[in-house]
Parts: sequence; structure tokens; C-alpha cells
Amino acid sequence: MKTTPLVAHIIYALGTGGLENGLINIINRTPPDRYRHVIICLTNADEFANRITLPGVQVIQLHKPAGQNFRVFWDLWKTLRTLRPDVVHTRNLASLEMQLVTLLMPGIKRVHGEHGRDIHDLDGTNKKYNLLRKAMQPFVHRYIAVSRDLLQWLKHTVSIPEKKLRQIYNGVDAGKFSPRQGSPLVGDLAPPGLLPENAVVVGTVGRLAEVKNQQLLIEAVGYLFTKRPILRETLRLVLVGDGPLKPQLVERVKQLGLSNVVWFSGDRNDVPALMQLMDIFILPSLAEGISNTLLEAMASGLPVIATSVGGNVELVEEGVNGRLVPVNNVVAMADALAELVDDPTLRQSMGEKGLALVRTTFNWEKTVADYLAVYDTLLGVDSAPLNSNRTQGN
Repeated sequence: MKTTPLVAHIIYALGTGGLENGLINIINRTPPDRYRHVIICLTNADEFANRITLPGVQVIQLHKPAGQNFRVFWDLWKTLRTLRPDVVHTRNLASLEMQLVTLLMPGIKRVHGEHGRDIHDLDGTNKKYNLLRKAMQPFVHRYIAVSRDLLQWLKHTVSIPEKKLRQIYNGVDAGKFSPRQGSPLVGDLAPPGLLPENAVVVGTVGRLAEVKNQQLLIEAVGYLFTKRPILRETLRLVLVGDGPLKPQLVERVKQLGLSNVVWFSGDRNDVPALMQLMDIFILPSLAEGISNTLLEAMASGLPVIATSVGGNVELVEEGVNGRLVPVNNVVAMADALAELVDDPTLRQSMGEKGLALVRTTFNWEKTVADYLAVYDTLLGVDSAPLNSNRTQGN
């Protein structure tokens, strides 16, 4: 009996994040008779791993310490030798060099995904990083970019041959993220007294880390209040997520006198419900691939304001389903926010157009089918259509 092919996904860590969310969505929606999966974390996994619902998916932690550590290559080789995967799929620079281990294992097909660049290389021009990427190019059979922006960067800056490149958008779960019907149900979602009846709720979702740049949003709200103090009565800011920058952001909120209008919700498992509390969604990032949270906000019928970086410009059509603003421009962010706060009709119109875009272009079934087609091609097997009745979300 032929064994179902095994894909070993190598990532730096398994925790809250867009890359990790996308990976789990793909795994959960893969028909079990098509591919088996294992996730190998170079460092650690946290409770985010509990979102895996497909039976039999193993999560392996190598507990790599910070900095360069050659022991991890040995640990990975032993792990892969035991697993004997058919495909090894690495994601982002932190795991790319791990493909070297697979060169000792004939027959393995190598896939690498680029999901976005980090704070140390926002424009993707770091010479040391790109030297590594170019050195690894001959050994990788396929590259997957989650945005057209990343695809063009791989092609023109990293010099990846076009025949090795594929661009696959993330999907969004329209069954979980949908527009609210009627008035928002605050209930136990938010602290008592935070949201007045006539509140306009501005929100963002993401790890509290430098690249996500939530401080820009905090500064813009503070600036807006200095120009229009009356907005303190109704405008509320919700920051969903946790991360290393939280103490710094909390302190800045205190300095600006915003503690009574800003809510740090922490990591939450009820993000779809929290989206339905919001009237405007903002993504102030310094860099993005294709943002899952931006897609989820659009699926929730929200108008969006995003910085004009990376894949954001592929999702937000200026003036149609939202606004694009320059990176780190407090005044531009405040002006875009004020426009939407003042105009409920414009918010509704932009939200409807964003919802239509998501429903026609971004869905997980198409995303998963495209990923599996890459694996099928490399392994020389015929692609089969997904049976949506057998797939499930995160």
C-alpha cells in the first residue's frame, strides 16, 4: 500500500502570527488522504499549536538557543532521518539554511516560502541575508511568495529563476469572519464602561512588536485628540495581541493621557467577535507580506486604513475599500482616521467593497489547492480537487 506523502514544515517557532496562522489553516484543510504533515520548530511551540485540528499532526521542538548554534543542524538531521519526509517546506529566512540538512537525504523535494521581511531587513536589501538566499537557490525546487511584491523581490533582487517561483495568496475564513448584524454585542468582550453607546471603535490585531508599529496608531489618536478634544467622548482604540513591546506601548499611552480610551486586550481566541466590535480597522505596519488580519477585517465588513507597504497595496484600493498612508506619518494616519470617524456612510461603502473583494478573491480552499498542487508537481502525482466537506479551519 502506498504511503501518504509527508510534508515536514520547518519554522522558527509556533506561536501567534500570520505565518503560523496560515500554516495551521493549510494543514487543517488538507484532506488526510492527500498529505500528512509534521511541524518542526527550531525553537519552541506554545498553546497556539492547539489550533491544529487535523488528527495525527506532530509538533517537534528543537529548542534552539538564541544566536548561531550548529547543534540544531545535527538535531534536525536526526529528526528528518527518522521522519523520512517527501517534502521539506521552510518558511522565511530563519529556517532557510536548514535546507542544507536535506542535501544528505536523496529524493526529498525542497520548498521555501517567503511571508514577509523582519525589522532588520524591511526592504530586503541586506547583503548578508541575500547572499545566503542566493547560495541556497540551486538547492530549492520551488519558492512560494504570499504577495506579488515578494514575488518580484525574489525574482529581481534575490535572482530566483522565474520557473521556480509561485505566488499564492492567503485565504480568509468567511465562516468565522463576517459583518456584524445590528448593534455590536459588547457583553463580556470588553471591560465594563469602556465603550459608550455612541462609541466609534478603532482597532488593530497583531503581535505587539516593532514591525507591527502599533505606536503609530497610538500617536495618531493622541494627535487627533489635541486637534479635536471632543472625540475623547466617543473614539476608542482596541489593541488585540501581546508581545515584547507591550510595556513600552502601555507607558506611551499613559504619557499621552489615553489610558481611559485605549484597551490592550492581550491575545484572544475570540478575534472574530472582537472584529465585530470595531467600526474601523487599522494596520500600521512597517512591513507586510499579505496580512491575514487585514483580510479578516475586510471579511468582517470593516473599512481599513493601512500603511502603503508590501502586500497592503494589493489588498487596499485607495479611496475604494480603505485608505493607504505613508509609513510612520502620524498626521496622515490621523487625517485618514478622522475622515472615517466623521463619515459613517463612507465607512459602510468601503466595508462593503472590501467584503466583496475578499469573497471573490481570497478563500482558503483555493489557497490550499494551490499549495498542494506545488507538492503534487514536485512529486509527480496528479492533483485532485479538494473535498471541502473533509476540510476544516483553525
